[in-house]
Amino acid sequence: MTAATGASRPGPEATSTTTTSATSSAIVDEEHLPLAGIRVIEFSHMVMGPSCGMILADLGAEVIKVEPRGRGDKTRYLPGSGSGLFPAFNRNKKSVQLDIAEATDREVALSLIESADVLLENFRVGKMESMGYGYEELSAHNPGLIYCSLKGFLPGPYGTRSALDEVVQMLGGLAYMTGPPGQPLRAGASVNDIMGGMFGVIGVLSALRMRERTGRGQVINSALFENNAFLVGTHMAQSQLTDEPLRPMPTRMATWAVYDIFRDRDGSQIFVAAVSDGQWRDLCEEFGLTTLLADPALEDNQGRVDQRERIHRTLQAALSELDLDAIEEKCTRRGLPVARVNTPGDLTTDEHLVASGALASTGLPPPPDADAGKRIDLPLLPLTLDGRHLGLRSDVPAPGEHNDVYRGGTLGEDPAGPRTEDPAGPVGTSTTSSTTGTCNDNSQHGI
Repeated sequence: MTAATGASRPGPEATSTTTTSATSSAIVDEEHLPLAGIRVIEFSHMVMGPSCGMILADLGAEVIKVEPRGRGDKTRYLPGSGSGLFPAFNRNKKSVQLDIAEATDREVALSLIESADVLLENFRVGKMESMGYGYEELSAHNPGLIYCSLKGFLPGPYGTRSALDEVVQMLGGLAYMTGPPGQPLRAGASVNDIMGGMFGVIGVLSALRMRERTGRGQVINSALFENNAFLVGTHMAQSQLTDEPLRPMPTRMATWAVYDIFRDRDGSQIFVAAVSDGQWRDLCEEFGLTTLLADPALEDNQGRVDQRERIHRTLQAALSELDLDAIEEKCTRRGLPVARVNTPGDLTTDEHLVASGALASTGLPPPPDADAGKRIDLPLLPLTLDGRHLGLRSDVPAPGEHNDVYRGGTLGEDPAGPRTEDPAGPVGTSTTSSTTGTCNDNSQHGI
């Protein structure tokens, strides 16, 4: 059965999702979203798979997230820096709970997959195949299926190795370039997981376009390590084009004299840059650096780089007389690059993000023994269509929130009677645990 050719589908179409409030009224109408009518079945956890699924959902696809029975995806309950993962990457999705190794649930899962346009998974290599959910088996029943597999490595010598974002940042040189010499440091966000998910979306969109011509689906692979190599491509080029060893970003050879963090009169940090002769003149005029502006040795960029320390001392002395507002206003008036050094928490009240409607107030499922969950502000996709954001259509789903929609009234009903779900975990009359069903296998992707 090929979903693209009008196969019958259990459950509502993508356009029937209940709309919830969003920050901006300039939101693309649901029926006009580019992927309206596309069904995606998501078997994923952590970051890479969920980010891929969320982008597809934001673009209008009906994304059905398959979670283990009981408490659902373990990513929901991560502490510390992992606590934001599930809220950040699971809006606009449906949640159905299945033990895909159990016979009755397997029938439901296969029925959904036969009706789908896309299957998305990011479990360890061979996991889906070992359970009978590999591309070859599934495409025999749904030849139009696009199978997006997100892994740590593409096929090759490392193909079966476990990976995390941190692993590939170390292996791929990104940590070396980020930290000071001798202190490799992972980037402050899951850049490979998220960008790897984005490349998965690019692959899915390309495969959908090809299916229009051929009528057939295909396998799409995206991976953390190869994504990391893509990110450091400019450094790879530099290492081959110059005779000098690569230097980490904190100690890199300066390209411009003013491209650094300075402090205001209160000690707060602000980034200021001048990357052209015109910007150099504007900087000197705006901050009263008349001696520097009159020095013929500083007329060109190389001369200024050669005297970088002198320029920094003089500029810092001028900035130390001003507060952040004054520095920012002066730089902005002259078109000089400037930025306060913010924390991610500051972005929830950023005037640009708030005024432009780039944030959505997103509801979270209530915790145990609570009537309602929190609402938090999260960024929408960083793009607009005809000037309008791809908005929030539904909040982050509770575990199994849409079971009744997609399981057709039979899911979980054994011949001996209904299955009892333990809120502490995916326990029922089936002897198959969640680790052999829809597992949260952390061996492949990380925070």
